Amino acid sequence: MTVQSARQAPAQTPAPRTPALPMAAPQTIGLSPARLDAMSDAFRREIDKGTAPGVTMLVGRRGKVGYFESFGRQAPEADTPMARDSLFRIFSMTKPIVSLGILMLVEDGHLLLSDPLAKFIPEFADTRVGVERHGQLELALLQRPITIQDLLRHTSGLTYEITGNGMVQRMYQKSRLRDRSLTNAEHAAIVAGLPLICQPGAEWNYSRSTDILGRVVEVVAGQTLGAFLTERILAPLQMAETGFHAAAEHAGRLAQPFDKDPWTGDKVALFDPLEIPKMESGGGGLVSTTMDYARFCQMLLNGGTLDGTRLIGRKTLAFMASNHLAAGVKADSPLLPPGHGFGLGFAVRTDEGLAPFAGSKGQFFWSGVAGTFFWIDPAEDLFAVFMSQGPGQREYFRTLIRGLVYAAVE
Repeated sequence: MTVQSARQAPAQTPAPRTPALPMAAPQTIGLSPARLDAMSDAFRREIDKGTAPGVTMLVGRRGKVGYFESFGRQAPEADTPMARDSLFRIFSMTKPIVSLGILMLVEDGHLLLSDPLAKFIPEFADTRVGVERHGQLELALLQRPITIQDLLRHTSGLTYEITGNGMVQRMYQKSRLRDRSLTNAEHAAIVAGLPLICQPGAEWNYSRSTDILGRVVEVVAGQTLGAFLTERILAPLQMAETGFHAAAEHAGRLAQPFDKDPWTGDKVALFDPLEIPKMESGGGGLVSTTMDYARFCQMLLNGGTLDGTRLIGRKTLAFMASNHLAAGVKADSPLLPPGHGFGLGFAVRTDEGLAPFAGSKGQFFWSGVAGTFFWIDPAEDLFAVFMSQGPGQREYFRTLIRGLVYAAVE
């Protein structure tokens, strides 16, 4: 896939393919072949049951890939098998990439995490907090400004229209925020004109914060978000098939969901990856492949470097992957399971136990609403990337694959 900003014309020549990470026999990197076979069997069972049209799964450990398989079909109505190089809408797995870009700008000295958001997007200077009282929405002044750090850790007071049905969220639902014809600047202005759901710093609310960070990148870097990501992250990592749209010649490689959710019967509608959007959504707009994202994960696991190219400092990355939610910050969300906090772009495991799935203290991860998921486990020198296009099955698969992968760790 050709990486382009929304303001560039489609490429006329085929895009280069992403170089693969080095492979190894699983037993040489501490992975059980028998247990990995059991994982393959589990995926086949799920596909036979109609849980998903197809999936891909990649596991890397000790600097090499020990498992990389694809299962099922690329689209439910086609006979094309799912492939290792199938293209996926990764939605919120865009967020860690944009968050890394912000910290790179911090390392460059262009901004501080303590900077107020209004320094870069002045419309946020007049933002108010919505307080529901007796069936009415009252507007309160900010007790303190929204900071860049708030946006990175989702304590900004912004929200998503899909995370609840409160009065502020209903205002989001009635707005134009889902319109892909908006520019990043126009989108940010609309968000700034809506009330916050709480005071900055008071609560963890999953939100459009990273979309706003995408606009901050544009203001600070003086270029489109797509151009910045390509220049500073995607090209250095040779993620040649990641971008805000897929070139038309790669339409046959797009993974597609069922038209209706196999469990609920609800209609499934995802964006068209072939469309060139005006809004390059920092919160959820990228299309990618399993190997592309694996290269990003290997860089994170390596402490900020891959193939001799350093993107970010080791200490800065460790800072990003630390819990940034202070005691007393309300975090009542299924997106943060027990024993977890949130860093600067990633959820972070803070306890060995508590959560209903295996893992290591210090691992960090995130996922996409259409079914994609990754995690980094520094304690085990391991990472995993799962790709699917099944929104309704995303929580099930996230839990399933954690157990399958950790069962294979020797």
